[in-house]
Amino acid sequence: MKNMSKHDLKSNTIPAVVTVGPVALLLLLLVLAPLILVTVMSLCQTDEFYNVVYRFTLVNYSKLLSPDYIKIYGQSLLIAFITTLICVLIGYPFSYVIARTKSKKRQLFYMLVIIPFWTNSLIRIYGWRTFLGSSGWLNKLLMAMGVAAEPIELLYKTGTTVLGMVYCFIPFMVLPLYTAIEKLDASLLEASSDLGARPVKTLFEVILPLTSSGLFSGCIMVFIPCLGYFFVSNILGGGNTDMIGNLIERQFKSANNWPLGAALSIILIVVTLILVKIYQKLGGDMDSLGV
Repeated sequence: MKNMSKHDLKSNTIPAVVTVGPVALLLLLLVLAPLILVTVMSLCQTDEFYNVVYRFTLVNYSKLLSPDYIKIYGQSLLIAFITTLICVLIGYPFSYVIARTKSKKRQLFYMLVIIPFWTNSLIRIYGWRTFLGSSGWLNKLLMAMGVAAEPIELLYKTGTTVLGMVYCFIPFMVLPLYTAIEKLDASLLEASSDLGARPVKTLFEVILPLTSSGLFSGCIMVFIPCLGYFFVSNILGGGNTDMIGNLIERQFKSANNWPLGAALSIILIVVTLILVKIYQKLGGDMDSLGV
């Protein structure tokens, strides 16, 4: 009996190891190992030639409390919050229209959301830079209409950075909202109307509570990546609207201070985990975030 149980255990273990083993090894090499390396590097020093010296120190984390850095943290959170809010205001009505459309236009609207994923976001942001530039189409149109006598400087402003962020992340808001609204029972809306509730009251007391999971998912999927999207502020903001991602990129490239960049990366990871935990506490579905 014992031999049979051991044989059964062995026969069940081998397929499990063969199936899960490669995935676990891949996660170990591509996720856990780099994370450990970044954590260790954040506790290291640099010599006079900016080479990484593996001597334990917390000075990198103390530098993160610099007033200049704190200002950038606040600016990053503000831009991420504004971007998320605009994505909600635009994405929710659009998602509702898509989910409630019964004709073939529904697939057309859905494809309009998916198509941007087919092109690299860096290329699309450069397209916005060309469009908004001094010699771009928008300025040419404004001057041709007599609205402006000379080209208007539209680039290198906070608003332009927010525009680029919204453009990049609006699909991440629409898709979870569309999934949540599509599951909404239309009979509940009819019942609310029959009971005399106005559309605004139905929105806040029926629709929003029932689609809150999609709303939370969209907000998390927009807010968190927005903090690290450094190339949008580089291209459209021109360095005038630095974010946490810009700080990290600058430390690893121009400043050549990898330990400080690693410390900034760890802080960004911690912020991400905190936000995901808050999302989970609020009743969010972790599967919708891919967690």
